[in-house]
Amino acid sequence: MSQSRSKRNYRKEYANYQGKPEQIANRSNRNKARRKMANAGLVYKGDGKDVDHSQPIVKGGSNSRANLRIRARSSNRSFPRTRSARMR
Repeated sequence: MSQSRSKRNYRKEYANYQGKPEQIANRSNRNKARRKMANAGLVYKGDGKDVDHSQPIVKGGSNSRANLRIRARSSNRSFPRTRSARMR
């Protein structure tokens, strides 16, 4: 790690982005989806899996079981890096 790199200002990040009501609601929905799948026995703490929304909530999706799926962390947090690739 480079010495010239500045440290992250987590307080500023929270104030400017993560603390906004919309982002708090988004995080709440993600946590609710994870709890739902954990209660169903499909994911466990520390298993390296993510709960993915097939159709994102911001685009009209929901936390219904039909809209949720289990994905590997690496595949859920990435998308193809090509010219025509879009996240969704």
